[in-house]
Amino acid sequence: MNHSVVTEFLILGLTQSPSLQGILFVVFLFIYLVALLGNMFIVVAVVYNASLHTPMYILLLALATVDIICTTTIIPKMLWAMLTSKKTISYGGCMSQLFFFTWSLGAEMVLFTTMAYDRYVAICFPLHYSMIMNHHMCVALVSIVMVIAVTNSWVHTGLILRLNFCGPNTIDHFFCEIPPLLALSCSPVRVNEVMVYVADITLAVGDFALTCISYAFIVAAILHIRTAEGKRKAFSTCSSHLIVVSLYYCPVIYTYIRPASSYTFEKDKVVAALYTLVTPTLNPIVYSFRNKEMQTGIRNVVSLLKL
Repeated sequence: MNHSVVTEFLILGLTQSPSLQGILFVVFLFIYLVALLGNMFIVVAVVYNASLHTPMYILLLALATVDIICTTTIIPKMLWAMLTSKKTISYGGCMSQLFFFTWSLGAEMVLFTTMAYDRYVAICFPLHYSMIMNHHMCVALVSIVMVIAVTNSWVHTGLILRLNFCGPNTIDHFFCEIPPLLALSCSPVRVNEVMVYVADITLAVGDFALTCISYAFIVAAILHIRTAEGKRKAFSTCSSHLIVVSLYYCPVIYTYIRPASSYTFEKDKVVAALYTLVTPTLNPIVYSFRNKEMQTGIRNVVSLLKL
C-alpha cells in the first residue's frame, strides 16, 4: 500500500538508561493521571452544569477534550513500553498516533487563539458580548477549529504515508512525530518539509501572533480599571494564560520550523515534552480551576458522584 518494507518501528523513548526507567514511569504516570482527571472534570462539569453552557466554557470543554486525546494518544503507549520493554509499534499504529497527535496539535493552537478572541470581546466589548459571541458564533468557531485541525492532520499524515521507509526503523523519540519519521525516510522529503514549514508559519506563528494581539488589547482595557485589586486579578489571569500559551507555541515553532537534517533528537525530545505533556496538564489549572464558576461546577459533579 505504501511501498514500504518497514512494517513496524522501534521507539527508543526518552532515555536508554535502565536506572531512570522506573523514575520516569512514575513521573509520567502521575502527569497522565493529573492531565486526564483534570480535563475530564472540566468536560463533565461543563456538560452537567447548565450555567456553564456559555461560549467561554464551551471553548474550555473543547480544549479539555483535545488535551485528553493528545495525552492519551502518546502517554499510555510510552508507559507500556517502559513497563514491558516492548518498544515496537506497528506501521499502522504509528500512522494513527501521528494523525491524532497532529490533529490535537492543530486544534489546540487554533483554540488558544479562539479563546483569546472570546476574552477580548468579553473585556473590551462587555455590553455587546452576548450579541457577538452568541450560540451560532460559538458553533461556527468550534467548527472552524475542527476543520482546520482535521485538514492539517490529513495533509501531514497523507504526505508521510506517501514516503518509503526502507530501514533503519528506529525512531529516536518517545512517540511517532513528523521530524523523526522524515529523518528515517529513504524518499525525498522536501515536500513534507515545505508543508510543515507552511503549517508552522500559518498555524503556530500566525495563531501566536493573533493571541498576543488579543491580549495586548485586553491589557490596554485592564489599564482603565480603576481599582488596584481589579487590575491585579486581571493581570494575574492574563499573565498565567500567556505563560501557558508561550510554553505551547514556542516549542512547537522551534520543532517544526527547521529542516529534517538539523534535528537534534536528544534535545528535541525534552522540547516536545513541553507541548505534549506539560501544557495539557497545566491547562485545567490555569484556565479552569482558578475560576469560581468552574469550581462550583466541579463541586456539583463531586456531590453527584457521592450520591
